[in-house]
Amino acid sequence: MNQLQNDCVTLREALIASPDLAGRFILDAEQCIPLTELAGGSALYSRGEELTGRSVLLATRYQLTTAAALIELDGIARRIVICPPDMPLGHFPHIIETAAIDAIVSDRNPVQLGRARPMYFSPCARKIAPGNHNGKASHQTEWVLLTSGTTGVPKLVVHTLASLSGAIARGRTSEKPVVWSTFYDIRRYGGLQIFLRAILTGTSLILSESEESTTDFLSRAGSNGVTHISGTPSQWRRALMSSSAHLIQPDYARLSGEAADQAVLSSLHNVYPKARIVHAFASTEAGVAFEVGDCEAGFPLAVLSDTPGVEMKIEEGTLRVRSNRTANRYLGDHAPRIKDADGFVDTGDLIEVRGDRCCFMGRRDGIINVGGLKVYPEEVEAVINRHPEVQMSLVRARKSPVTGSLVVADIVLKQPSSTDGPDPRSVRDDVMLLCREALSAYKVPAAINVVPTLAIGQSGKVMRQNA
Repeated sequence: MNQLQNDCVTLREALIASPDLAGRFILDAEQCIPLTELAGGSALYSRGEELTGRSVLLATRYQLTTAAALIELDGIARRIVICPPDMPLGHFPHIIETAAIDAIVSDRNPVQLGRARPMYFSPCARKIAPGNHNGKASHQTEWVLLTSGTTGVPKLVVHTLASLSGAIARGRTSEKPVVWSTFYDIRRYGGLQIFLRAILTGTSLILSESEESTTDFLSRAGSNGVTHISGTPSQWRRALMSSSAHLIQPDYARLSGEAADQAVLSSLHNVYPKARIVHAFASTEAGVAFEVGDCEAGFPLAVLSDTPGVEMKIEEGTLRVRSNRTANRYLGDHAPRIKDADGFVDTGDLIEVRGDRCCFMGRRDGIINVGGLKVYPEEVEAVINRHPEVQMSLVRARKSPVTGSLVVADIVLKQPSSTDGPDPRSVRDDVMLLCREALSAYKVPAAINVVPTLAIGQSGKVMRQNA
């Protein structure tokens, strides 16, 4: 069952089959690795054959190390569990037990990873060097991603390379060389999609570093010729707040991971007028469902029925997706079902149909209850973000003894108050008026706070923590 199918292509096989890898590379802040070297294997492991057929936990500090390991292990390991960099150490014993891990590839101390049983430990280094890969693909590797839930232990989501790459068009899509980059970490679904696009199409990839500033990253991306770049709307808003946004001039800018409101789409179009602006809908469980390139918030109703290879419907207010891009299952003896009886994944994203347009209202689990009435934070944020002086906003709940919750908004201005920018009190008043004109009374924030910044998590999304 786990044996490699004759028509299954591994990452290394895809690289070897690429018509021209000359000049293609993966780059981080410290080193640049030609794709030709990764196609031939890396000296990441001294005894890589000992990982054949194993269930491997991949827990590394650096994205480039992760990239080399994935190319090395795909088709060799029976299962690869990809740990994001911010995974709490206390979760490792659960992950190791649930995924039946019998080998660890890491640059950390094995004791720190909470090994529950004897297993093979393969240390890896920061510096990636070329090696000689003689191993033959023998398994259709399971790729296991971890959800970024805010409470409890993460869920382990099982994919195959085929399901992860189902939305990726093979072959050259541009006459000039493509150089991909992403604000995402490739150990999460959104970043992994960009990594796979680069490897499976033989194009270059510039990786971000968590320690470097947005300015340093964009400067490095621009100097290395980035043409295609992706990120969450929150990551793009942060980039657009400073002049560093002009350090790149991409042909293609992609948003995913959060609902893209009209303000951020319009801002991207204004800063990069020659770029194709695309926002995509995807999740770890549902996979990539569709993308929209009309630079308008939401998506056309026709997308539900006219997207090749993907079936979608709105049921009980949420988007449901069925395709060969969805995950297979959650790992674990008592894990919930990832699909319903008909094979649809409930994304939990609330959709409202307005004429011939579908609008994202927010997450089902993010609704604020104000006296029994539902408030979708993203709907209020979309209104607030229309204000020309607001860069980004976060709408959250504040406990109330009368209504249960009140709506509160934190806003970040495009220009800090220490400059010649507008008076924050005046902006607050204007935003409040804008909300009163556009929203029902119970949705209008009871308070609006001007803050210097909003926390963005490792997932690239603004951190939503109700007070």
